[in-house]
Amino acid sequence: MRRAMVVMLLASGIAGCGYNRMVAMKETLDASWAQVENQLQRRNDLIPNLVEVTRGYAAHERDVFEKIADARARLLAGGSRDDRIAAANEMSGALGRLLAIAERYPDLKANQQFARLSDELAGTENRIAVERKRYNDAVREFNAYIKSFPAVLYAGPFGFKPERYFEAPEDAKKAPKVDFGTRPPGEAPANR
Repeated sequence: MRRAMVVMLLASGIAGCGYNRMVAMKETLDASWAQVENQLQRRNDLIPNLVEVTRGYAAHERDVFEKIADARARLLAGGSRDDRIAAANEMSGALGRLLAIAERYPDLKANQQFARLSDELAGTENRIAVERKRYNDAVREFNAYIKSFPAVLYAGPFGFKPERYFEAPEDAKKAPKVDFGTRPPGEAPANR
């Protein structure tokens, strides 16, 4: 009986130390995610202005504008972390298509407001990349800890589950399609 009490006290002491570390790691992970969300919000704030400037030049590109609006709405609606990661990845793909439109419109690329917004967006995308890396580092450290011995014995019962990484969307793994023969509607082909 006495031996069982000693084993229980020892196990509780070990678990308590591990529990506190898991709590601290989870807080770091959540703080890292909050920084990702701050940068995603910054991007969301820039997007309507960029879309409006682009829409004036490329009104027929309705599909791109709708995808951006839909992804932005999903990001603003919140939901689970997994939902927000999926919406952010969708937004990245849609923004890539929006910026590709600009390549086809020299007047749009020369527009000062578009250039300023594009620069701000590029800076924000860099900030997002930095914060995603920090978040993924926190996820890696947390997941490794709760899957290692002895934490694996008590992480689950205490409610600690592995977190999902913020991974690049599938679209990012494909090589972009470049079509230099594409012209804006209504533009006549060059005479040769």
